Amino acid sequence: MSLRCGYFVTGTDTGVGKTLVSAALVHKLAAAGLRAAGMKPLAAGAEWRDGQLWNEDVATLSAQASVSLPVALICPLMFREAAAPHIAAMLEDRCIDLQIVMSAYRQLSAWVEALIVEGVGGFRVPLNNAIDTADLATALQLDVILVVGLRLGCLNHALLTAEAIAARGLRLAGWVANQIDPAMPHQAANLEALSQRLPAPLLGVVRWMPVASAAEAAASIDASRLPGWPA
Repeated sequence: MSLRCGYFVTGTDTGVGKTLVSAALVHKLAAAGLRAAGMKPLAAGAEWRDGQLWNEDVATLSAQASVSLPVALICPLMFREAAAPHIAAMLEDRCIDLQIVMSAYRQLSAWVEALIVEGVGGFRVPLNNAIDTADLATALQLDVILVVGLRLGCLNHALLTAEAIAARGLRLAGWVANQIDPAMPHQAANLEALSQRLPAPLLGVVRWMPVASAAEAAASIDASRLPGWPA
C-alpha cells in the first residue's frame, strides 16, 4: 500500500471547522472506495475514557475512516489541557517533537491510500520555543486546504494565512468556507472578495448546521478541483 493523495487542512483560526471539513474529506475518500483516514498530529483537550485519553476531534476523524488504525498513530501527541499546544505540553512536562509526528505520518502513509492531516488552531500556532504549526506543514510537504470561518474579520485572517502558506513554499490547493456565524451580514460579498483574492479555488460553502455532520458537509464540497484528488 502506498499513499495516493494527502492534504494538510489548516484554518483561519481555532474553532472555524477544520475537523468538520477534514472529516468530510475523509468521508468522500472513503465513499470512493479508498483506504482513507484522517490524522490529527496534535490535540489539546482530552479526557480519560476506558483507560486511554480521548479527544473529540480525533474521534470524529476516526469515525469517518475506512480503515481501523491505532489512536497513537492518528494522534501521536495528545494533551489533557484545552490550551495552546506548547502550553498544554508544558503543563505535562513534555516537549513537542516533530520527529514523533513524522514517524506516525510515515507509518500511516504506508497503510492507507489517502490521508487528510488536520492541523491545530491556525497556521502559526506555537508548538514549542522554536517551531510552530507552519513548520509542521512544511515538514509534511502536503498541499494545503484552508478552512475559512465565515465571521467578521475572516477576510484579513484568510488573506494573511494564504500569505503565510506561500511564504513557506507550500501550495494552497483550495479553500472551504464554513458558515460558523449564520447571522453574519454580507456573506456573499465576503465570499466574492475572497474568491477574487485567494490564489486557489473555492471548493464549497458548508452551511451552518445545528448538529455537525461530516456526510452533510461532504455534499457541499467539490474536492475534484484539488490537485491530485483521485478521479
